[in-house]
Amino acid sequence: MPTSLTAIGSLSSLRFTAGFLLLGVAGCGGAPPPDPFEVAEASIADLQAAMEAGVVTSEQLVERYLARIEAYDEAGPALNTIIALNPDAAETARALDVERRESGARGPLHGIPLLIKDNYDMVGLPTTNGSIAMAGLLPPDDAYQVRRLREAGAVLLGKTNLHEFARGITTISSIGGQTLNPYDPLRNPGGSSGGTAAGVAASFAAAGMGSDTCGSIRIPSAHNSLVGLRGTEGLSSRDGVVPISHTQDIAGPLARSVTDLVVLLDGTVGTDPDDPVTLDAGRHIPETYATSLDADGLRGARLGLLSYLVRQDPADDPAGELMDAAVADLERLGAEVVAAEIEGLAYLLDTYVVLSHEFKFDLDAYLAATPGAPVSSLAQIIAEGLHLPDTRERLENSNSVESLDTDEYREAIARRTVLSNAVVEVLDVLEIDALIYPTMRQQAAPVGERQGGDNCRLSAQSGLPAITVPAGFTADGMPIGLEMLGRPWTEPRLIELAYAFEQGTWHRRAPATTPPLATPSSN
Repeated sequence: MPTSLTAIGSLSSLRFTAGFLLLGVAGCGGAPPPDPFEVAEASIADLQAAMEAGVVTSEQLVERYLARIEAYDEAGPALNTIIALNPDAAETARALDVERRESGARGPLHGIPLLIKDNYDMVGLPTTNGSIAMAGLLPPDDAYQVRRLREAGAVLLGKTNLHEFARGITTISSIGGQTLNPYDPLRNPGGSSGGTAAGVAASFAAAGMGSDTCGSIRIPSAHNSLVGLRGTEGLSSRDGVVPISHTQDIAGPLARSVTDLVVLLDGTVGTDPDDPVTLDAGRHIPETYATSLDADGLRGARLGLLSYLVRQDPADDPAGELMDAAVADLERLGAEVVAAEIEGLAYLLDTYVVLSHEFKFDLDAYLAATPGAPVSSLAQIIAEGLHLPDTRERLENSNSVESLDTDEYREAIARRTVLSNAVVEVLDVLEIDALIYPTMRQQAAPVGERQGGDNCRLSAQSGLPAITVPAGFTADGMPIGLEMLGRPWTEPRLIELAYAFEQGTWHRRAPATTPPLATPSSN
């Protein structure tokens, strides 16, 4: 008999699977130890310097971040970002502290606590994908990028909430409930990687990992004054990340600064034989993206303002005004900004066929490849009602697709190539480095209301890389992001442009709802 899910509030108690506690991990809770180091807004470099100087240990960082989660995720603004904490985090950090003392740090991620979106496989915790249908799914191995992070010495603090099945941009799920925006807890945090974004914005960890099928890294980054990158398809492996669309899915980091984003990129990109789309990546990836961190990177740059994606509705005006200011800042920092237009853009963007058609086949394949998966198919999830009520129509539409061997699907795939070629042609004809536009034309909507104004499709449906960087705050105090989109494999140039804008404006500011916690040394 189908399970009826009528009250999302009652689902909060489902935010763990037998034995995987959300909070109060043994040995990790309580107030941080009495020393002057403050983790709120601390960069990865700050954390490394403090650990190298002996000011703080990785284990103490875990304690501090857990204290912030206890204070602000379950209490205070109750942001509800975390689905499950890693019970081994403190032990892992302790071992990494010993390793640092005995043989030195492995690299810039050694001992750094991170958050992982709960559609990444991570041994020791369930991969719920935000759904009660997958609450008992225990992966046999780590996702490729999770494995790379462990090898780099990162401490994986826990798994974050996401929009159910990663198919939505407001981050509400049947297993985790509604995540809130730390800049205004009455508003959504974006999605689908909203748990990671809100958690990183609130300094529940140094940085975090998300995924992006159509905006799911960039939208929550923009809504939380973060930096997020959707890389060229093939830059990073999707192996071990629950799929929506093998054509459009990517996975990657969200961070409070371009510099921190680069550290995570260096630690996760590259060729993976288990994800054939990455096989060409090695030819395009620099030894380190840190060489792109040039504060003068906008001097002499030429950028194209894609006005179609700036204002389409009066509700777009607050973000549009910030875009006007961003253009002025870009010019002040040495860039030339010209008008750009892509012929037929509205038509080229007007399709979700690829995503909606591939979802059933890709999800079913993931479930079939996972031993002991609690469900076997999208059809079973629908039949048993293991989903949010308002997602049923979307799920049923995907489940009704019988084959990808159709003219409709082939036309949608072909349209992607046309879009990509059209964008690159404009970049070439205008001799510009990147197109610019707001990641979201509208600020985060109140919880429960429709979120409008997303510009996710240009990058997602062309396969071209795009980075979002904080561009300021509306009169309501809500963050807006500036997005820059370039040619294939131009992540180094996009990072350079974004870094120069960030350093020349520094719009990032911490949310007022999650201030530093008092420590004994500060009283």
